Order: sequence, then structure tokens, then C-alpha cells
Amino acid sequence: MSPARAHARRVLTEEAEALCLLAERLDDEFDAVVEHLVGLTGRVVVSGMGKSGHIGRKIAATLASTGTPAFFLHPAEAMHGDLGMAALGDTALVLSNSGESDELRALLPALKRRVTCLIAMTGRRDSTLGRAAELILDTSVPKEACPLNLAPTTSTTAMLALGDALAVAVMEARGFHSEDYAKLHPAGSLGRRLLLKVSDLIRRGDELAVVSDTVTVHDAMTAITRARAGLACIVDREGKLVGVLSDGDSRRFFVEIGPEAWDRPVTEAMTKNPRLIEGDPLAAEAMESFESGPVRFGDMPVVDSASRPVGVLTLKDLVRAGILPPSSQRE
Repeated sequence: MSPARAHARRVLTEEAEALCLLAERLDDEFDAVVEHLVGLTGRVVVSGMGKSGHIGRKIAATLASTGTPAFFLHPAEAMHGDLGMAALGDTALVLSNSGESDELRALLPALKRRVTCLIAMTGRRDSTLGRAAELILDTSVPKEACPLNLAPTTSTTAMLALGDALAVAVMEARGFHSEDYAKLHPAGSLGRRLLLKVSDLIRRGDELAVVSDTVTVHDAMTAITRARAGLACIVDREGKLVGVLSDGDSRRFFVEIGPEAWDRPVTEAMTKNPRLIEGDPLAAEAMESFESGPVRFGDMPVVDSASRPVGVLTLKDLVRAGILPPSSQRE
């Protein structure tokens, strides 16, 4: 084994062992922190200096994305006006392995006057930070993975992991579900799958070809061409969908009938009882409709409760919106 790989394995092993010890050490105080955050009406003001600050930014982002409003407050900037971001009703979560960072020691008195509760995430309960806190999350580790036992390595890993554990415990206690997550991540793949509806994607207006069931194949094809669509919705005198004429339908009809197919009634060439989408389901559900069945379609009419066409949904538009077929997701 190369020296580099040996060092890497040692670091990973030591940090993993430290996390196992941290898990075994969780006690009632962790439960108290979770209970406090679940009942919080304000925000979580996360702060930390140096490497702890970097971890703090990630914890704030994780809390915010899982239903607990949070933001990061830089200790130095806080002393020059940013402290006004914190308000009564907020809770402070302050990270420091030593609990003695100069910037944090200077900030603590002013911060405590601004927030309702101070939670410390520290490796030293008896530090200045530990003594100032109402609640403590103990992140002490046997030693740093750094060979000099100086650079924050194992200690910051412990903070990061405990921050994740805290966020997950709070979201579970709050009953935060995938739908809630999607609302906070509208641009992500999950957000699109859980929020985007058929009405957000359908083609309507000039892009929708609708013709009467009394017209000819030529008239229907003209309507399809004008709308630059993949099919025409054929409706009766009440405007209800009775069939569709697709490019494939027209080609097959021409092969069967010949040139005179142009002047034949569209009802002879159309597909009766076509597969369609009713109402306004999620776009992901519509994708499953496209994928199911022995025959694949590129376009599907969308109808309202009275069976009147309101638009056409295309497979291309679904894929363009980031709604991938279930088969693609499995792969």
C-alpha cells in the first residue's frame, strides 16, 4: 500500500471511530435541543470562526432546506453591524471546538442580548462558550486526524455530522415530508417532480390543433401544420374529444387509401378512444402515462372534466422540464 493511501485510511478510520463515540455519547441534552428547535418561532442564527464557521454555514443551509429557518452570521462582521440580523425570538447556534475563539468571546455578550437561547456546539463544556450557553452539544474528539494534532479535522467532521443529525432529528420531529422539501427546492429534480403540474407544460392556444369531426383529413392536417403540433384533437359539436389524428395515423391512412385519403372524413383516419390526460395531475404522473402501455406516444391530449381538450402535452416538453422517465431514473 502506498504511503498516501495508508495516511488516507488512517484519517478515515480515526474520524469514523470518533463519530461512533459521538453517537454513543448523545444524551438528554440533544433531545432538549431538538425539542427547542421544533418549538422555535424565530430563526437559528449559526455562527463560528475559521473552519468551524465553514461547517456552520453548511449546517445553517441544511437546517433551512429541511424546514428550520436559519442563516449564518460571521462573528467579525456581526461586531460591525451584522448583529442586527439577529432578533429576539431567535436562537443562536455557535460552533467552536475550543470555545475560546477571540472573535466569539467578544461576540457572546452582545449576541446573548439579541437572542432568546444560546446553543453551543463545542468540544469543551468548561470553555467560555460552554459556560455562556443554555444548551450544549458536545463534539469533543479524542484527537485530530492531523498528524500534528493541530489542524481542525476530526473535530470539524464531528460538528458536520452532528449538525446533519440535528437537522434530520428536527425535521422528523416536525413531520417534514418530501412535499415540504420540494417546496424549498423548486429548481431541483425532486421539486420539479413534486411541484410541476401538467398545466405548467401543456401547449395551448395557437399551438393546439382542434378540429370538428365533420372535417376532412386534409383540413385536420392543415390544422396540425399551422399549430406545428404532433396531433389534432377531433371534437364533436359539443366540443368533446372523440379522437385524435396524429402524423402516424395520417401516414397509415394514406398507405391504405391512397391519394384520395385527403378528402375522406377525418373520423375514418383518427384514433378513437385515445390515451389522454384528465384534469391537472403532476407532470411526473403524466410521464408515467407516457411510459406505460405497449405503444409509446410523443403527444397526448389533455382534457377537462367535460372531456373538452384544453391542451396537448408532449414527451419532449416533459423531458425538457427535467421530468425524466422512471426507466431513466432507475438507470
